[in-house]
Amino acid sequence: MAEAHTLFIADLHLAADRPDITAAFLRFLRDTAVQAEALYILGDLFEVWIGDDNPEPLLAEVAGALKAVSDAGVALYFIHGNRDFFLRQDYANRCGMTLLPPLQVVDLYGRSTLIMHGDSLCTLDIAYQKFRKWWNQPWWQWLMLHTPLWYRQHLARKARRKSARHKQQYLAQAQGQIMDVTPDEVPKVMAEAGVLKLIHGHTHRPAVHQLHVNGKAAERYVLGDWYTQSSYLKVSASQWQLYFAGL
Repeated sequence: MAEAHTLFIADLHLAADRPDITAAFLRFLRDTAVQAEALYILGDLFEVWIGDDNPEPLLAEVAGALKAVSDAGVALYFIHGNRDFFLRQDYANRCGMTLLPPLQVVDLYGRSTLIMHGDSLCTLDIAYQKFRKWWNQPWWQWLMLHTPLWYRQHLARKARRKSARHKQQYLAQAQGQIMDVTPDEVPKVMAEAGVLKLIHGHTHRPAVHQLHVNGKAAERYVLGDWYTQSSYLKVSASQWQLYFAGL
């Protein structure tokens, strides 16, 4: 009998113009996620989210696939990313998943673990952090979600073009340090949460980092994106393992 385990994914950036990523995700749900006790989605499931009222067929397709996993007995959880922070309870209900706060401590087979999207750790990206503070304002989110759908679609197209330019600039940087976490911020946040394990996404740099928190050995697990691979973390009582597979 297979050992009980929990899965973590992030940064799929699902979009209609990347059907290969959608196909890989649906395959992952059908073949892998359905065998887990729980699946945590740590943000940026979609490339852009303009509201639960978006009629795009991709949203319904993904919701149906996630609901099938939920109906099979897998607990589904979602933490907002910087691309899908408008996702609300209506869509979560369609998927059968529970919305979590930006930072959440969970018990993983006896290991107290902090989970998050990870963008709050990139404190050196000053421009982004100013933007993040702005869009986290409840009044601004309420205002945006009450604008006409066509206007939000227009803003989404502009945001995607800007994102593409930003990505090209980022890839052109030799070190790309601005997009990575601030080293001092990680142990600080972990200490505040009282944990020695952290799981996050956002940086698109899958790895396992060893560090110290209050003088104790700790670990930071970074999830990979799905632009070129199907990346996920599998956690059980005996093993924590990052997996990668082609789309």
